[in-house]
Amino acid sequence: MIIWFTGLSGSGKSTLSDLLKARLEKSGFSVCQVDGDIFREKQNKSATFSREHIIDNNLKIINYCQKIKKDYDYIIVAVISPYQQTRNKAREVFGKDYFEIFLNCPLDVLIKKDIKGLYKKAISGEIKNFIGFSENSPYEVPKNPDIVISTAEKNIEESVEIIWKKIIK
Repeated sequence: MIIWFTGLSGSGKSTLSDLLKARLEKSGFSVCQVDGDIFREKQNKSATFSREHIIDNNLKIINYCQKIKKDYDYIIVAVISPYQQTRNKAREVFGKDYFEIFLNCPLDVLIKKDIKGLYKKAISGEIKNFIGFSENSPYEVPKNPDIVISTAEKNIEESVEIIWKKIIK
């Protein structure tokens, strides 16, 4: 199964995927974790954050998951994936094995938390076209995620439990 976390920067994708991975492995499942930032750094270093490069990077993640999916019970992907078109492609490629989780967190909450300092840089103009913040780089809210979790309202443990109950049957 491909578990695809999507949401704005700072919404909790990496944190929740780390905890979910640990819980799945503790339960005896084989798990691969694909973090969008790490993947971009290793596989696609020259990519910018243009719409074209973001789509290309997301398609490369989909292709990578396709190649390795037979080797794992679960592949957890944590990537902003701001465009519906690439999430639709992932759902098309993986079919019933695709499980999309939208981590919904209001922009004002993310700006206050600003764990990586990216929103501060976007506000100052140091980062141009910051996804979900800049007008030129919108985040398209998923139309049909399998789960929506409000990470401003749920703590990490509650969020993982919600996911666990949906994927473990």
